Amino acid sequence: MGKVIVNLTMSLDGFIAGPNVRPEEPMGDGGEQLHDWMFNSNADGQVENTGAAVFDGTGAFIIGGRTFDLGVEHWGDDPEFHAPCFVLYEQPRETITKEGGTSYTFVTDGIESALNQAQAAAGDKDVTIMGGANAIQQYINAGLVDELNIHVADMLLGSGTRLFDNLTIKPTQLEKVSVDDGSGVTHLKLQVYRP
Repeated sequence: MGKVIVNLTMSLDGFIAGPNVRPEEPMGDGGEQLHDWMFNSNADGQVENTGAAVFDGTGAFIIGGRTFDLGVEHWGDDPEFHAPCFVLYEQPRETITKEGGTSYTFVTDGIESALNQAQAAAGDKDVTIMGGANAIQQYINAGLVDELNIHVADMLLGSGTRLFDNLTIKPTQLEKVSVDDGSGVTHLKLQVYRP
């Protein structure tokens, strides 16, 4: 069984989306700039490939309902997930199948059920929690996250949706796996320490 990984981009001041999130601006005002690093070239002229590595190592994704509602139209008919996605949702819905192996299964009976289904689908690969913040906070609070892959963009958003609000955990040690500098971003990989 693979790891349970949180993987997303955050501004230096802790925001994963700007203010005024809405269907026309699913990342909020200024939030799309968080992902500029994915399209920048490094000193060798190579485009950052960290994003591609996420999708290659992941066997299933967990997505919050709001993130799905705001993103599904933008992701199109051939989303880059290319794996089963389990959506934390309030209302039952039929599974949606897209091109390239992406499917959206709607889970209405809690985060543990979504994780169990995602792990069964992923096999030996990792399960990646893509957000939003509420979904990630629930998994961290429940002690179900093995690793945090946080891409800290070289920017301050000033306001919006914070990644680490609403945590109810006790102080938790993290073990640094790697820190890599990219063009406009610092990639942090941290394992949750479990004695």
